[in-house]
Amino acid sequence: MQSEEIESLLHREHLTLADPKKRGLAFFIDELLLSILLMIVLWDQFASASTMEALIEVTNTFIFEFMMIKVVYQTFFVMQYGATLGKIAMKIRVLELSTLDRPSLFCALNRAIFRVVGELLFYLGFAWGLFDPLKRTWHDRSAQTLVVDA
Repeated sequence: MQSEEIESLLHREHLTLADPKKRGLAFFIDELLLSILLMIVLWDQFASASTMEALIEVTNTFIFEFMMIKVVYQTFFVMQYGATLGKIAMKIRVLELSTLDRPSLFCALNRAIFRVVGELLFYLGFAWGLFDPLKRTWHDRSAQTLVVDA
């Protein structure tokens, strides 16, 4: 779908794109929640780390698992509710462009995977959204989604 078509669709359906500040705060809330969860699950390993190097080693050991947790979290909440806990708190939601409803399993999974890829590539996927006229990040473009006010 071209930008003009999407803008027309947004106008016709009386939808407003989510402000980047709200999206940023939602991201922060989600990352904080997942980090706290990781700290709880790995508390024994973190508590036994006596130096900063040991703490970094523990973190690096579980980085793949943490990325998988992020994919599962993002996929489940976006598919089930159209928003993660952070997005719910910020009163924004994700819409699949083809249905204008919460994303399907495949769409939510695609979005979650590309979200993690965008993070791993120095957050370039997120920065892209700051310059896109429709505020779409790489993961929004890949999954054909938009983030709008709830």
